[in-house]
Amino acid sequence: MSRPAVHLVDGSLYVFRAWHSMPDEFHDAEGHAVNAVHGFTRFLCELLERVKPEHVAVAFDASLTTSFRNAIYPAYKANRELPPPDLERQFVLCREVTQALGVPVLIDHTYEADDLIGTALWSVRAHGFRSVIVSADKDFGQLLGEDDEQWDYARNTRWGPAGVFERLGVHPHQVADYLALCGDAVDNIPGVPGVGAKTAAALLAHFGSLDALLDRVDEVPFLRLRGAASCAAKLRTHAESARLYRQLTRIALDAPGIGDAEALRRMRGEADAMELLCERLRFGPLTRTRLKALLG
Repeated sequence: MSRPAVHLVDGSLYVFRAWHSMPDEFHDAEGHAVNAVHGFTRFLCELLERVKPEHVAVAFDASLTTSFRNAIYPAYKANRELPPPDLERQFVLCREVTQALGVPVLIDHTYEADDLIGTALWSVRAHGFRSVIVSADKDFGQLLGEDDEQWDYARNTRWGPAGVFERLGVHPHQVADYLALCGDAVDNIPGVPGVGAKTAAALLAHFGSLDALLDRVDEVPFLRLRGAASCAAKLRTHAESARLYRQLTRIALDAPGIGDAEALRRMRGEADAMELLCERLRFGPLTRTRLKALLG
């Protein structure tokens, strides 16, 4: 592809993965656990070594209870436990490692990492860039334009807009509507009762959008769809809820502080800050060598 790429990393996902996969044997100079920091740092080193991106950013979540979605729907993500203090400390350290490597960090207390990535993608697209979203999260499918990709780094699989349809049965512009209909248990979004993934995909294939579906709900009983009459009744009853859920499932494209591609250009690293982090986090010689090489 001739268009330059911006790599946008779902940092929180990879911190959580490291937290769950790395053993508890890693501790910093003060005795605190740093297994997630070690795992995340290895991931980030490998990514930068493989891709050597000129434009890259890592987005972190800091809005588990303060997102604008919580104001719209207080039950949003209420099923999730807050990260324990030990993991909160490690999130801060992961951000420090990222910044010391010269990689821009995206974080906000109102907008989630998804919104920061969405805003960045939308902003750079206007400047001729394509985006590679490094994440396995299905929600990002709604952002993919013709030249964009999503990259599940752990499985080393990539897909574009056609891959969204292969996975979910809907096109990128329908993903938010699809999740509003069938729900998303991970984020505590219930969806319309009785409407599962296959039914949601079939409805959107016929009507094109949630708005068209709700406007023409009287047509639903005549579809060749199992339980069509019951489905129509539930859609009528829960129409406003479905519209509310779409406000939750739609990724925002207007988060503040992300202007253009220059804000996402990898800068020169901070060697002194990295040296202090290496001592504090007790990184081994291999990780130190990799970090030093990446600092150039």
